[in-house]
Amino acid sequence: MDWKIEWKHALSLVIVFVIFYYLPIGTSRFDNALMESLYLIKWYVREHVILCLIPAFFIAGAISVFINQEHILRYLGSKANKIFAYGISSISGTILAVCSCTVLPLFAGIHKKGAGLGPAISFLYSGPAINVMAIILTARILGFEIGIARTIGAVGFSVIIGLLMEIIFQEDKPSTANSIENKGYEDKSREYLWKNALYFGLMILILVFSTWSKPDNTTGLWHTIFVHKWLITAVLAMLFSIVLVVWFNIKWWMMGISIIPAVAVALLLPNEPVAVFLLGVLALSISCLTSKGKPTQWFNVSWDFAKQIFPLLLIGVFIAGFLLGRPGAEGLIPSKWINYAVGGNSIFSNFLASVAGAFMYFATLTEVPIVQGLIGSGMGKGPALSLLLAGPALSLPSMLVINTVLGAKKTITYISLVIVMATITGKLYGYFF
Repeated sequence: MDWKIEWKHALSLVIVFVIFYYLPIGTSRFDNALMESLYLIKWYVREHVILCLIPAFFIAGAISVFINQEHILRYLGSKANKIFAYGISSISGTILAVCSCTVLPLFAGIHKKGAGLGPAISFLYSGPAINVMAIILTARILGFEIGIARTIGAVGFSVIIGLLMEIIFQEDKPSTANSIENKGYEDKSREYLWKNALYFGLMILILVFSTWSKPDNTTGLWHTIFVHKWLITAVLAMLFSIVLVVWFNIKWWMMGISIIPAVAVALLLPNEPVAVFLLGVLALSISCLTSKGKPTQWFNVSWDFAKQIFPLLLIGVFIAGFLLGRPGAEGLIPSKWINYAVGGNSIFSNFLASVAGAFMYFATLTEVPIVQGLIGSGMGKGPALSLLLAGPALSLPSMLVINTVLGAKKTITYISLVIVMATITGKLYGYFF
């Protein structure tokens, strides 16, 4: 028996025993925090998994299977034109209105396909941080100045953090060891660019319109799109099905048979669009698995991403809910502590706002009303901006997943850069405004 190893196991068992022996069940703070974690997971699963994560998994799988690795290396690789690579990565959030968790499969897809560390990190930050809807909402509710500051800060952060990560880890080369070609999924044929553009464009549009949020106003283009978003999504899904049949060897009769349940539910239960969407996903999965070649590879890679990422997200959401609760509710850490600490414009208040934002989970657009409530409770303008710059781009669930993709050293560096830059920017903004 190797006691050098066994004492570690024994110590682990003792620690687990002590934790459960003294588990403070029955105390109001602990019991409430436990319930908040379960409420947050329930809300997350109902609101984000079907319409956000599942499409993101399929898009990430498609990146790995259908995009030629040469194209990723040429435009986003470490030797690509820096202006072009960072320009594309930094403005990607204006198209993808996604949260810090939904962007993870897409980030993992382009990173494993060969994108340079800098552009990949730039995309990782910008995806949830720079979407147009959030910027408009920030300017409208919190003020034009902070809306502009958030826009400039988020775009600048995505480029600067990406460049710093690339400089710090400059010894790293584009990795092909983890790329899809070493798993037997190499794309040996050159797909026409416009076909891939239409194929990915339809998937991204389905993701965007299915998650289109309800606006405050009951008039205007935004509201009109919201009212008709499921009709728009259905038309896009129909066009996507045609593309899959015509260009990607999906069997048309299998696609037709698989879609029948979704059509039936849509006619019988018109007020249950999420159920129809889920049946559409099931139809797509069955069609891919019953076809040969790339469609099957596409599903397999998407499933690999789901197995890797989804459990970690649930664990992270549970812990975040337990510690910090939901918006407007208490977790284990009293919210009044945070409210008290983020008043004024000191380095500490900005730093604490950045750290709190980095570990909290914000769904897309929810950070604005949360910050509005915190400002009403005495939060300073500087810490408010710090939270807006760190919060949407990071969360405890996303940190766990990023660690599996990049490793602990790069993950800690990325998190530290986001927090430090958000702290400094918030301090400067609070000083001048």
